[in-house]
Amino acid sequence: MKRREFLLLLAGAMTAPRLLRAQQKAMPVIGFLSSTSPDRYAPYDAAFRQGLRESGFVEGQNVAIEYRWAEGSYDRLPALAADLIRRKVDVIWAGGGEAALAAKSATSTIPIVFIIGRDPVELGLAASLSRPGTNLTGVSVFTFGLMAKRLELLSELVPQAGSIALLVNPTNSNAERMIRDVEEAAHAKGVQLHILKASSESEIEAVFASLVQLRTGALAVGVDAFFGSRHEQLVALASRHAVPAIYEGRRFAESGGLISYGASLTAAFHRLGIYVGRILKGEKPADLPVEQPTTFELVVNLNTAKALGLTVPPSILARADEVIE
Repeated sequence: MKRREFLLLLAGAMTAPRLLRAQQKAMPVIGFLSSTSPDRYAPYDAAFRQGLRESGFVEGQNVAIEYRWAEGSYDRLPALAADLIRRKVDVIWAGGGEAALAAKSATSTIPIVFIIGRDPVELGLAASLSRPGTNLTGVSVFTFGLMAKRLELLSELVPQAGSIALLVNPTNSNAERMIRDVEEAAHAKGVQLHILKASSESEIEAVFASLVQLRTGALAVGVDAFFGSRHEQLVALASRHAVPAIYEGRRFAESGGLISYGASLTAAFHRLGIYVGRILKGEKPADLPVEQPTTFELVVNLNTAKALGLTVPPSILARADEVIE
């Protein structure tokens, strides 16, 4: 082999690893910041990935995902968001209002796609729904705004309940808003309302003990990432203490909860996957309108109703999207 050919071959061998590293680095990275835990996200993972796939992205092939879970501990979110910034992710997926606010505080340049339960304009995450005008956009499922509707459904299902309890997490910045909404709905219904608070597993246990002492006829569980991560505990305690309860999402009813009402999170996560893909292709969050849900799900568990000695009114059964028997 001639000296010149040898040098060219050697140069190619030395350059190949650098090119490989450059190609690996070129793969975009999604920073996944969630207020909750992996098990709560799992049911919607397929919908998110389908949205990504429709936009041309498959994890491990042409996109990578870095996961950060707060496990319901909101005070962990700022550090987790900062960690993703150091990782130099290309876009941040923020699950929950607290996660979106933490991501917003951490960066004004990296695109952020959120799913939240409140009005993003009210939270300061967007200038308007049609044109966010910032580095944030996403889906607002307005789950907090449905709390009054949940109380109405609960009153309809348990008409003999003269008093109803509302469970909120005091560390959730939306707790006071939820309390006001449900208080107004309870006043309109002529129902006495008890406000109960819990931010740990032991406090949840104590709440159900107090429900018995207060002799409340039913329970409305507030929207909260921590409660979502403890859905099995909440459903089990409601069953043990024979408390009729309504929850935010179908997963509670599927786990044995009496009734749930809320936006379809499967549809919302699918849209989020599409939005993340569009941003990875170069679109700006400021130009992508914040989407709102068009599909809401009412799920009733007849087995639980029977165990509680309740007869589900035909008016509720007729509106139910799914009846678990």
